[in-house]
Amino acid sequence: MKSFAAHGVLLCILFLTVGGILGGILGDMLSGVSVGSVVPILSQHYEIFNIQHVDINLYVMEIKFGIRFAPNLLSIIGIFVALFIFRHV
Repeated sequence: MKSFAAHGVLLCILFLTVGGILGGILGDMLSGVSVGSVVPILSQHYEIFNIQHVDINLYVMEIKFGIRFAPNLLSIIGIFVALFIFRHV
């Protein structure tokens, strides 16, 4: 087995991000389809954490920071598939 250091951490983060995004897009596309009772479970968003936005007013500019992580089940599956592909590349 190859280690993560052999390919680089940034490449691993890129694979995981793309896998999560593609899984999320697939989940949103499937949310409009009413095939069975499994599709709503796969496309439902589960909020992991939510840091509300913080406003910083510097009188010259205003900066807002915040982050929300609410993946659906298919984006989590996409992350695991991307990790599997990354390990075998």
